[in-house]
Amino acid sequence: RVKLIEEQEVKDIETEALVSNLLALFDRILKLSPFLPPEFGPMAKSIAEAGTLADLIASVINAPVEEKQKVLDIADVKLRLKELTKMVNHQMEVLELGNKIQTKVKDDIDKNQREYYLRQQLKAIKQELGETDENAVETEEYRKKIEEKNLPEEAKAEALRELERLSRMNPSSAEYTVSSTYLDWVTALPWNDATTDNLDIAEARRILDEDHYGLSKPKKRIIEYLAVRKLKPDSKGPILCFVGPPGTGKTSLGHSIGRALGRKFARIALGGVRDEAEIRGHRRTYIGALPGRIIQGLRRAESNNPVFMLDEIDKLGSDFRGDPSSALLEVLDPQQNNSFTDHYLDVPFDLSKVIFIATANMLDTIPPPLLDRLEVIELTGYTQEEKMKIAEKYLIPRQLAENGLTASQFRLTAKALSTIITGYTREAGVRNLEREIANACRGVAAQIAEGGIASKTVTEKDVHKYLGPVRVPTDIDARITKPGIAIGLAWTPVGGDMLFIEATAMKGRKGLTLTGQLGDVMKESVSAALSFIRTNAKELGVDPDFFEDKDIHIHVPAGATPKDGPSAGVTMLTALTSLLTCRKVKTRLAMTGEITLRGAVLPVGGIKEKVLAAYRAGIKTLILPAWNRKDVEDIPANVQKQITFHFVSDMMDVLKLALEPGKEKPAAGKAPKKAAATKNVKPSAKARQKKPATLRKPDSKKK
Repeated sequence: RVKLIEEQEVKDIETEALVSNLLALFDRILKLSPFLPPEFGPMAKSIAEAGTLADLIASVINAPVEEKQKVLDIADVKLRLKELTKMVNHQMEVLELGNKIQTKVKDDIDKNQREYYLRQQLKAIKQELGETDENAVETEEYRKKIEEKNLPEEAKAEALRELERLSRMNPSSAEYTVSSTYLDWVTALPWNDATTDNLDIAEARRILDEDHYGLSKPKKRIIEYLAVRKLKPDSKGPILCFVGPPGTGKTSLGHSIGRALGRKFARIALGGVRDEAEIRGHRRTYIGALPGRIIQGLRRAESNNPVFMLDEIDKLGSDFRGDPSSALLEVLDPQQNNSFTDHYLDVPFDLSKVIFIATANMLDTIPPPLLDRLEVIELTGYTQEEKMKIAEKYLIPRQLAENGLTASQFRLTAKALSTIITGYTREAGVRNLEREIANACRGVAAQIAEGGIASKTVTEKDVHKYLGPVRVPTDIDARITKPGIAIGLAWTPVGGDMLFIEATAMKGRKGLTLTGQLGDVMKESVSAALSFIRTNAKELGVDPDFFEDKDIHIHVPAGATPKDGPSAGVTMLTALTSLLTCRKVKTRLAMTGEITLRGAVLPVGGIKEKVLAAYRAGIKTLILPAWNRKDVEDIPANVQKQITFHFVSDMMDVLKLALEPGKEKPAAGKAPKKAAATKNVKPSAKARQKKPATLRKPDSKKK
């Protein structure tokens, strides 16, 4: 049912006031609103009934239907007028604010149009007069570049301020050049120009494998980054540090990563950089000021998310001009580099999208705060098998192309390549190997150019002809011919290396001579080794007073090369024990480890590099500290199969493994006097029979 409600007409002072106020508000709305015709004004004033007036105004104003219905549902006229007044007031505020905004926008547009018209008129007047304002033309070009570049707000504001200064300068002044150079840099930088990542993981893996053989750790890390990027598109770029010997592919791997990700590649060399301004740039107050190398690299890359390589970061220096490594802290900190401020630009630039890759040969020279910001990935040396494959797949084809040869004109047999690797190069990487291959290619190219031959297959016998005599001695057995010589292992920035320790004794009195440019730590290792031998002389079968009438000389060959570190302690002690017991060290055996006065063998670093050096030298048995057992897991499986590893924690175990069981007859003048005096005493004879058996006890810790 529908019940018709008869509206009671109310005429009192309050109703008249409500109607009068409502009509005034409605009149203002009609003036502000572009959607209501002005005829509604007289129509509303001609209505005598307050309820009818309220219904009319509620139906025509721009308000939600729900609010209108709420007003119309009120039966009481006074309440309806009051509720409608609230609604009309709200609509009027909305219209007034909209008109205010529209007026402001119109004023801005009018101002810009007025400027444009005035500039065009000025331009036309100057053209009519035959005058050309080069400054105005250049200023207009800069203004157009700034508008088109879509700069960040802060950078745009700074560029416009500099442009205003430029417009008021004399083009012949020095300041004009400074300002124009600054605007050139600001408008040339890739503030918002980014490349799209290649998120096809299979394709990225194919590219990485195509460009480099091995290097599984860095490849794995890049694939992981791609996977995270695929799942979380706004993830920040990693900050990696490739550490390894020269020639292991650190720099070229950066190019490959850029290609795999579909990003631009930028590189700066930091070797020898000593000025902090090289990183942060110079302030514009200096003559010839320029941005730092980071900003310069981004400009060359023309992208704000390239793969950016910081080459040789371990060779940064510092002096009175500042510390570049400290300036890199902001660049390589993910929490800060989204607002990196170059001194020249003086506005923040976002580096958070950049993938930074640093390279280094060693970590010791990198300051700890900087190293803490790097994700270190070690690139160790290559085995001979890996070098063979790298040469066949990459080095030989590249050298053929560089020397104008074809695969049919130049061939290198596997045996010849193996001879070059073992006899002409001694390195962890493949840089020298490529040089030797290039030498062979040039030799063949010369013969072909002279018309002597049409093609050449270089065999093992031909290597001497093209490369000369063997440069690297390969027979280490010839050096272990007498007691007192032991082979140690050393770590260097260019990879692992063999370390020969030679000890000899002569008539004298408690003299100790150390040669071979030994550092303080190695000298202390010799002292510790001597103290251990004297403390355990009886157990080792050594005269306790051997040092009373002897001078001992320890020499480490390659005397021009400084040597230091604790890892030769085991080798020093073994060489001394070998000398004093007249027992040779076993052939093809090497060792490394730090020692204590009690004979404990402590862990050392660089195990993988040392093992690969031993493998290249033909070592068959290695003695390592027990604590370094875990480091052997990173060594290639084919190397582990060809070397017998012994893990020891006590020097007695080392001596049992390293020294030959037989006891040679002491050389003249070397036999301890007291041992000779007690030679025929039965207890001493028994003791001498037992000691070799103890030293020959087999080691139970073989891998």
